[in-house]
Amino acid sequence: MTIDPLTGLLREARQVPSPNYDLRPEDTAIDLLVIHAISLPAGEFGGPWIDDLFCNALDASAHPDFADICGLQVSAHVLIRRDGTPVQYVPFQHRAWHAGKSCYEGRERCNDFSIGIELEGCDTRPFTEAQYQSLAALARALMAAYPGITPEHITGHSDIAPQRKTDPGPHFDWQYLRELLNG
Repeated sequence: MTIDPLTGLLREARQVPSPNYDLRPEDTAIDLLVIHAISLPAGEFGGPWIDDLFCNALDASAHPDFADICGLQVSAHVLIRRDGTPVQYVPFQHRAWHAGKSCYEGRERCNDFSIGIELEGCDTRPFTEAQYQSLAALARALMAAYPGITPEHITGHSDIAPQRKTDPGPHFDWQYLRELLNG
């Protein structure tokens, strides 16, 4: 995968610009990759709802699960669909609103210094081989573009917000991701 250094866009991704981002604090190095999981409705895959959520267009009447989340202003840099297709919402140099209240190695406000990658998934199902391959390719491209991101600085949302979040969940194979990154 290739990241355009001028635009911060992933050339292979479908672009769906989200309004839910802002500038990072001045002189902030990007040195953390946070892995998330999302499905809308919960446990269902493939619909338009994730795009709608990240673009503030989620219809609360479309599903009972949406009533509590339709007003949220959230985003990720990239979503990796079940078939491995990447969708980009926020250029990497900008601060996506993915981590919320969070802390990594004593540093709070992880959105300031991290990139957020969502995997289309949930806590109760394994992720797909295509997702692992796409994630590994994207992580390698991000590590090349942002040298502060190393395999040791890839973590889960549950690790930076343990009281609030469980994703990417028990079915995410961290060992396999590390093998892909080293291979």
